[in-house]
Amino acid sequence: MSRRKKLLSGETPGSVERQFEAELETYRTEVEAALQFFYAFLAIHAAAGDKKSIYRLLNTAPLFWNTVLGGLQTSAFIVLGRVFDQTSPHNVGVLLALARNNPSIFSKEALERRKRGSSRNAHEWIDAYMASVYVPKESDFRRLQGYVSKHRKTYVAKYQDLRHKFFAHKEIVDATLVSALFARTNIREMQRMLLFCLSLYDALWSLYMNGKRPILHPRKISVAKIRKGAGVSSSGAVHVRVVQEIEAFLVAAAQAHQ
Repeated sequence: MSRRKKLLSGETPGSVERQFEAELETYRTEVEAALQFFYAFLAIHAAAGDKKSIYRLLNTAPLFWNTVLGGLQTSAFIVLGRVFDQTSPHNVGVLLALARNNPSIFSKEALERRKRGSSRNAHEWIDAYMASVYVPKESDFRRLQGYVSKHRKTYVAKYQDLRHKFFAHKEIVDATLVSALFARTNIREMQRMLLFCLSLYDALWSLYMNGKRPILHPRKISVAKIRKGAGVSSSGAVHVRVVQEIEAFLVAAAQAHQ
């Protein structure tokens, strides 16, 4: 019998929920790490290109800053592969399959049990809350899978060889071939891939924890717009925070260096 119909022998609803929670948290840390590395890389380049004072500051220690930039770029591509490669033990497909094959963990009964277990006064509000809870359909997971497949196809076509053959393993050393691999990539495209992954996490978390319909909400993509935004905030998505922190730090450091 399909696992979608019945849990495997020895599994209980609680054990599947714990497995999903662990997989979801692992996925979150991977996605946020990739965003943090990539947006930090972009933010440093953007600040140096935009402000001569910051450019001069970085050139006081060029080897250090090139080391930082190289490490950030490499790390971003390595984690990107862990998210999308189907051979990776905790890739996005594993997470979505776990959700899709175990719809019972998103049932009203399962959600109510979790809510009651985490709130001492749940009896005061649980009935009204449960009245608006959304129970996902198979079509919801098919839709999410469609988005995952689309982005994975982009990753395989344009980023996988660069990740595997240059950043993770030094299979390609010829400068012309390396340049050809980089030419396939696009900064905006990579940003969209990573921010899709973050929106997918939010959608699955809200569905599991709050019974909200799994909708993929848009995210701030532009580093330039983030840099021009409000001051440093401890809240918000990690890619926004890291850009704001880098901007504030480099501006202050450049002013102190003058």
